Amino acid sequence: MTDSLPATPFAEGAKCPTQYGAICWRMHRGKVEVLLITSRDTGRWVIPKGWPMTGRSPAEAAAREAWEEAGVEGKVSDMGLGRFSYAKVYSAKRAISCQVEVFGLRVAKLVDDFPERKQRRRKWFAAEKAARKVNEPQLRDLLHHLPAELGVGHVAREALASA
Repeated sequence: MTDSLPATPFAEGAKCPTQYGAICWRMHRGKVEVLLITSRDTGRWVIPKGWPMTGRSPAEAAAREAWEEAGVEGKVSDMGLGRFSYAKVYSAKRAISCQVEVFGLRVAKLVDDFPERKQRRRKWFAAEKAARKVNEPQLRDLLHHLPAELGVGHVAREALASA
């Protein structure tokens, strides 16, 4: 991740820049499934996300994070699905609130050799179950509404047309 911002603690009171994340999805037996990964620190279920990257659009940065953190290859939508916030924890005494802009990424392929393969687990869940697995309420809402968004929204038409 040489082209992203450094992952260092911010000064007291500093605002966290917007991060970019990917909801990695596929159709399986007529249902939407979402790929979740574990966080490196606590092992909780999350989506791939990270800092803005020089020379990459927000959607491209989200797709790059999906590759680095989960070994995902596929088509990312340039249209955002929404946002969520979470507490980025640096230590027991230090955390800042971050916003994540989320993009849909239809998974074409999962590869086993990716940069963070030894630091994370990945697992497919039905969208409704994925929503129950994550801690962030706004991300939970995005996942809960994903099948409807993909069924009738711009993300589905764009992603399905190019599949």
